[in-house]
Amino acid sequence: MNPAVSKVTDRVVERSRSSRRAYLDLIARERDAGLKRPMLGCANLAHGYAGTEEDREAMKADRGMNIGIVSAYNDMLSAHAVYYRYPEQMKVWAREVGATAQVAGGVPAMCDGVTQGYPGMELSLFSRDTIALSTAVALSHGMFEGAALLGICDKIVPGLLMGALRFGHLPMILIPGGPMRTGLANKAKAAVREAFAEGKVGREELLDAEIGAYHSKGTCTFYGTANTNQMMMEVMGLHMPGAAFANPGTKLRQELTRAATHRLAAIGWDGDDYRPLGQCVDEKAIVNAAVGLLATGGSTNHLIHLPAIARAAGIVIDWDDVDALSRAVPLVARVYPNGSADVNGFEDAGGMPFVIRELLDAGLLHGDILTVAGEFADYGKRPVVEDDGLRWEDPGASGDETILRPAASPFSSEGGFRILSGNLGRACIKVSAVERERWVIEAPARVFDDQGQVQAAFKAGELDRDVIVVVRFQGPRANGMPELHKLTPPLGVLQNRGFKVALVTDGRMSGASGKVPAAIHCSPEVLGGGPLGKLRDGDVVRLDAERGTLDALVATEDWAARPMAGAPPAAEGMGRELFGLFRGAADEAEKGASAIFAGAGL
Repeated sequence: MNPAVSKVTDRVVERSRSSRRAYLDLIARERDAGLKRPMLGCANLAHGYAGTEEDREAMKADRGMNIGIVSAYNDMLSAHAVYYRYPEQMKVWAREVGATAQVAGGVPAMCDGVTQGYPGMELSLFSRDTIALSTAVALSHGMFEGAALLGICDKIVPGLLMGALRFGHLPMILIPGGPMRTGLANKAKAAVREAFAEGKVGREELLDAEIGAYHSKGTCTFYGTANTNQMMMEVMGLHMPGAAFANPGTKLRQELTRAATHRLAAIGWDGDDYRPLGQCVDEKAIVNAAVGLLATGGSTNHLIHLPAIARAAGIVIDWDDVDALSRAVPLVARVYPNGSADVNGFEDAGGMPFVIRELLDAGLLHGDILTVAGEFADYGKRPVVEDDGLRWEDPGASGDETILRPAASPFSSEGGFRILSGNLGRACIKVSAVERERWVIEAPARVFDDQGQVQAAFKAGELDRDVIVVVRFQGPRANGMPELHKLTPPLGVLQNRGFKVALVTDGRMSGASGKVPAAIHCSPEVLGGGPLGKLRDGDVVRLDAERGTLDALVATEDWAARPMAGAPPAAEGMGRELFGLFRGAADEAEKGASAIFAGAGL
């Protein structure tokens, strides 16, 4: 193993020793003495079997695994619309191997692309905790010996895992649906967005461009949070190997889902290959996820989601671990917004099998993790359909070295993230898409309390200068930490005009954050006493990703004496008031920004 990866892993293991032991004891008790189907009363079982006429006799005989399907299906979210027929198909495939399947429950799946920049986005992060709770409700009936988790996008996969890991004695497999085929190129779409921000094109042209990019069922094709989720499930060994980026509606996608259903039936506790989720997700799997995130330049949102997933399994990973890994892990992929190719181009060039093989050979991934499928080395092979079945083969050399490179000759010797600290707190920055000369920005601050104020100032020409835009009161406790993706076009325009520009916020940016330096997730957040609340318009701020610092260049005495800004009133409408409990209980971004774990003392 690479020494830096080993050192971080050892640190995570040691830090997690007591909490991980408590978690493993929990799932052992649940396996041995917890609720299971044979313990249920006859009336209870009758209720559970009542809607399953075709499988009822098999269920009564208790001859095979009953698989609970937890689905994030809806047909408003393109990535999840593909799941419409999955339960019907999976029931058939379960019967092929002597098992049965039932839809255990649905979980909400909101689309950040739809809510981006509008009030509904303030529910987005807490939808993850809601999904975790919904997953727990779905699995609470004691009716299932395993589970299939159907989800892809931003908060859905983390939420599914957070809930499912509390049932970690059950074997479970994540089943993706794949990305839509390539439409309008991401670079062309971004150009139209920037032109619209400058008033050079109208709404009709912008809408046509957006529909050209997001045009059919499947995941969006840029490398944002949704597709980073799929990468992480591969490097953690929670998919069937190579399942991440096969397109919907293909024979390959169907056979991968069929294979996942069959595999679930083979890894239950009654056989000789028991693979419970809680043992698959261990410290090494969590470190693998962080390594994959860095090696591929994935979404900054996972600096929140990965600690939350880990926490559900009794594991503690922090930003210092990610920063240390980033110094050692090479960047081997360039996918938009870190390059011109989309995930279909990435897949064609070798995709996750190539990445995993290269990182394994370089000693950067733990190859001895327990996966849902087989040996972790199998994830370094590409699935192909053969005679109505699957086989896996070596992916060969990179099909396009502008997209994928070997670990020995990467795009960069380091990963794409930095952790910043200073008198403005701790923050993180994704630098894999930022030009090196923009890693250090020093400029006067302009302070705002929401992104609408930023857009108004941009349109009024008030930001046509070197500026560090500060957007505060955007943390989980303040407003649910919505993504500030609507700031990307105007800030990009200012940068294109030759100004030195950066964003500093206690909120977050989209997985599509790109060329503008952005110090995000500033902790503690302002509503929790964070120092961004002391900043004033005109204060000079220095963001230095080279040295890992974030400071207001204000005299120490003056800084210490400054009062905190008053918080804006809590917003109402769009159901936001219902999430007051979540806002009040949420903890810091570095811990996962989870209200349910804080409330549970986990």
